[in-house]
Amino acid sequence: MKMTLGVLYGGKSPEHKVSLQTARSVINAINKEKFRVVPIYITTDGEWLRGEAIEGEVQDVKQLAFQQGLPALASIANRSEKNEERIDVIFPLLHGPNGEDGTVQGMLELLNVPYVGNGVLASAVGMDKVVMKQLFAQAGLKQARYVFFLKKEWEKYKETVYETVERELGYPCFVKPANAGSSVGISKCKNREQLQVAFQEAFRYDRKVIVEEAIVGREVEIGVIGNDEPICSVVGEIVPKKEFYDYEAKYVDGNTELVIPANITDKEYETIKQMALTAFKVLDLAGLVRADFFLTADGEAYINEVNTMPGFTPFSMFPLLWKHTDVSYEELIERLIQLAIERYEEKQNITYVF
Repeated sequence: MKMTLGVLYGGKSPEHKVSLQTARSVINAINKEKFRVVPIYITTDGEWLRGEAIEGEVQDVKQLAFQQGLPALASIANRSEKNEERIDVIFPLLHGPNGEDGTVQGMLELLNVPYVGNGVLASAVGMDKVVMKQLFAQAGLKQARYVFFLKKEWEKYKETVYETVERELGYPCFVKPANAGSSVGISKCKNREQLQVAFQEAFRYDRKVIVEEAIVGREVEIGVIGNDEPICSVVGEIVPKKEFYDYEAKYVDGNTELVIPANITDKEYETIKQMALTAFKVLDLAGLVRADFFLTADGEAYINEVNTMPGFTPFSMFPLLWKHTDVSYEELIERLIQLAIERYEEKQNITYVF
């Protein structure tokens, strides 16, 4: 009997369109002989809609952005064995706030539904770059220097904020929304004028902004999958043809080169691997994560961030890393589903005293 897989995507997020691309790629890769695939679309207004089961390929992401469908939450919550509409496991393919940040994960926990990927705490911490970096620092992981500011602080004391950035970090530096992904709202600054514009742009997406020193080095990434015994993929390198790996290069024009596996030494690989595994444990991650690093010319690795729901688009690094680690796209998806079920079953064995 087929397992019913609910593919959850869309969402109230600046990365709504990215989520649609990811969902299309994953849905098309799922073995329909093993899984009954049910699309669950969250509109930009936050409405949850359930579509008809998908048996073939999705040719256009517009097919996934349907505006009429069954109310989705009722069918997710009703997991009675007699319910023909029962959904066995949810695969959240939500990027950014209101999806990747622990909010949806918390709701699925309350509904007691198995779901792929990281839990509430890991998702929330993985989304907030400031809290993430604070935990990395406590774990002794080497990372770039940074400062952060709240919007009200910036609005009242702009000159002081800019002076702090220049004193603590200098130029060039990167300004980012603290809670966003996919390079949304990120700017590289080389002077005060660019810094002012960058703050305005970053605060469009969040109430908290982080500013990081620019590390001169190669951008490398590694994939991690697992629960309590995670494993790592090969390391890949991003060689952007622009000044840095921005949103357009990731999802629109593909204007970047991915080198997999990266040309690194065994020692450098082992360092990156161990740092990624440490981050996985420290943030209490589960299922999957992509860990991003800077690798300097003298072999020093700096962890940049982790992505708790990396994209599965044609330009995405995560599935390609596993492909080069002899794990096919289809197999990767099935492993993640199995990991979700294993973690769910483990939680069911926890005894609560009432």
